[in-house]
Amino acid sequence: MKKIRILMAKAGLDGHDRGVKVVARALRDAGLEVIYSGLHNTPEQIVRAALQEDVDVIGVSILSGAHMTLLPKIRELMAKNGMDDVILMGGGIIPDEDKSNLEKLGVKGLFGPGASTQEIVEFIKSEVGKQPQRV
Repeated sequence: MKKIRILMAKAGLDGHDRGVKVVARALRDAGLEVIYSGLHNTPEQIVRAALQEDVDVIGVSILSGAHMTLLPKIRELMAKNGMDDVILMGGGIIPDEDKSNLEKLGVKGLFGPGASTQEIVEFIKSEVGKQPQRV
């Protein structure tokens, strides 16, 4: 079985990257191949990098409150690029009422402060396992 590839990104003007780095390290330690795109990415940059890296998962960390703008835009760009088999997940401060709206748009996993890295790893492995095998 091939390694799960995940792009971890910080979107928008949010400069708080400690959490995304902790999660990225935990994913790497769990055997996933992690690509970290750094700070201040636009939705277009995130989707372009995900296409170039041929990832299974895009993980976006947003602590700025812009999740209802950035995640739907990323999802829209993913759809335009035929990335329906790529899982989009998010992390940060996301109110419960926004979580249900994001899930309806196709964001599969939303993790807030206090989520365990083991929970995130298990979620990714489970969700990728449900996807059709990519060539």
